[in-house]
Amino acid sequence: MKKRGHTCLIATTMATVFLVMMVLYGTINSQPFEGSSSFRRDYQLLGRPLYKLDISWPKYPELFGGDAFGVAVDQYSGVVYVAQRGENVPKVLVFSTDGDFLMAWNTSTLEMPHGIFVADAASSSPTVWITDVGNGPYGHCIKQYSPSGTLLQVVGTPGKAGSGMNPLQFDQPAEIFVHSSGEIYIVDGDGGMNNRLIKLSRDQEVLWMHGEKGQGLAQFYIPHSVTVDNYQRVWVADRGNKRIQVFNSVTGDWLGTWGSCFTEDAPYSVRLTPDKKYFVVVQLNTNQITLLDAPPVGVIGQCQVVSVIQLADEVKPHLVDLDLKTGALYVAEIGAQQAQKFTPFSLGGSFL
Repeated sequence: MKKRGHTCLIATTMATVFLVMMVLYGTINSQPFEGSSSFRRDYQLLGRPLYKLDISWPKYPELFGGDAFGVAVDQYSGVVYVAQRGENVPKVLVFSTDGDFLMAWNTSTLEMPHGIFVADAASSSPTVWITDVGNGPYGHCIKQYSPSGTLLQVVGTPGKAGSGMNPLQFDQPAEIFVHSSGEIYIVDGDGGMNNRLIKLSRDQEVLWMHGEKGQGLAQFYIPHSVTVDNYQRVWVADRGNKRIQVFNSVTGDWLGTWGSCFTEDAPYSVRLTPDKKYFVVVQLNTNQITLLDAPPVGVIGQCQVVSVIQLADEVKPHLVDLDLKTGALYVAEIGAQQAQKFTPFSLGGSFL
């Protein structure tokens, strides 16, 4: 009898520990997908834990109906935009950072959204930029929308795949990054003809460009994501070459390459934490979100992995964004057909 009580106590304790770990580190996916198990944790933190899954966001995950390709955060308004694809689904879902559903964009002006970015978030008139990689009459261009989904302008020639001869005629543009100065950075080439990094002025004049396909320095094969740090450096996820390339944001000069961290899978997305200490990089095929040390000014060196969030098989994380106010990380997942939120641990410092 005493032995049975001891066994029960052990079982209860193990169940409690498992429940706590599920709350802190992961959750069984609300939408089953191929390769998942009903008793398998979808998320596991490897290395030094920096983030934990927020299982309460969003409050109504069943609203996702398509493949989530991109996510963008307006930290000032507390709004998260998720770009998705699919038949008879809204192209953009809008949530609050607390998980409430706010609205959907049922716009006919978007074919196949890819990258999404909130510009001028600190102003009274933020806008949402979306790259469209569709092959129809509205594709191959970049679009600027109001927060409610009204089309404001189109950059590029809709419906016409570009060539290297015309910098503003795109072919499956992957992502756009709009700096607080108004300067625009575009990676053009999600598998199309172009493989380019373009910098535009606030008035959309070309300031500099790298546009050669290849494996050499300042050449690209499927440039997929771009971000800019505080030290006049541009970081590009050069997906097809399994590396990140770095450039001077003013001159466009090549500064360095990171490749040693991506031998198993390519970097698909690159963003900085609010404190600029870490790069957040997504690797779709290995289902990982990796945090790398950000080097100080004047140094590129080689990449150093700090922490890895290992997602379940077939989640397929694609692009990420961060809330620059709270440090929360949002990831768009193609395979799981959802976006999810991770919040930074308070242990070991803050991302703010």
